[in-house]
Amino acid sequence: MADRDQSSAAPVLSVVIPCYNEGENVPLLFGRLMPALHALGVSIEVICVNDGSSDDTLDRLRAVQRDEPTLRIVDLSRNFGKEKALSAGLAHTRGQAVVPMDADLQHPPEAIAPMLEKWREGWEVVCARRDARAGQSLKDRLFARGFYWVFDHLSDVRLPREVGDFRLMDRRVVETINAMPERSRFMKGIFAWVGFRQTEILYHQGERAAGISKFSPIKLLRFAFDGLTSFSNFPLRVWGVIGAAISTLAFCYILVRIIRTLVWGIDVPGYESILVSVLFLGGMQLLTLGIIGDYLGRVFDEVKGRPLFIVRRLYEPGEE
Repeated sequence: MADRDQSSAAPVLSVVIPCYNEGENVPLLFGRLMPALHALGVSIEVICVNDGSSDDTLDRLRAVQRDEPTLRIVDLSRNFGKEKALSAGLAHTRGQAVVPMDADLQHPPEAIAPMLEKWREGWEVVCARRDARAGQSLKDRLFARGFYWVFDHLSDVRLPREVGDFRLMDRRVVETINAMPERSRFMKGIFAWVGFRQTEILYHQGERAAGISKFSPIKLLRFAFDGLTSFSNFPLRVWGVIGAAISTLAFCYILVRIIRTLVWGIDVPGYESILVSVLFLGGMQLLTLGIIGDYLGRVFDEVKGRPLFIVRRLYEPGEE
């Protein structure tokens, strides 16, 4: 296959890095990232998306940019969340190949070289699969395993195991993702849904260089639920099955009570059974309404048609 490096005047490689309160990690990241990128021997650009950081992330990125002409900074007007910050970065890329990665150095920059080699072989998506989850507790690993199991069984899209946002994508893949209009962005699902010719490399996930994770257990749970509802309508359809099962059990119970009354006569009714039935059915109804409301909220967001993100300013190299 012809070498893709010569196919366009655009940079060969774009690296996208969403940043939210990563001030401590910025010098550590670029101290390791840039030597790895320059060693590739191809034209590059690095796009950092400042996702409404409240610390000195933007100032530190600007300081790096003064000495690094390949760095472009997309400064968002507020915090939109990692998925939309990543979408903003992808929308500003120009490279023939694009690599999203985290700013905390858990995604090793050295893994980009083997991904680039796979891309040159003709693969359109090169996923980086971690060999272990570094720095995570047993509870977090079990939660992740449970999420993948549920997602695989309830969604038509299968997520590659132990693969996050760290991957290389061909320009055609990125343009396809950028053209998708949906506002509920579960990027791992979107990456898997678009398809194209995919392969994997294996890498060792490092420890977080500095700071703490921005995802609390509640945020992770919400993120998992967002991912499921973005790619499956099973949570809506399942309540029809549950409702039919409950109705069948209730009908059988009514028959039993009628037969009991005809044979043994009327006995003293029990308030406990009535209370349990009312509370159980009421809880099921509220849960059903909550799930329907979540889907309806997504429809509401889509109908409003608001942009995914708002760029306050784009800092190009050489600007003051």
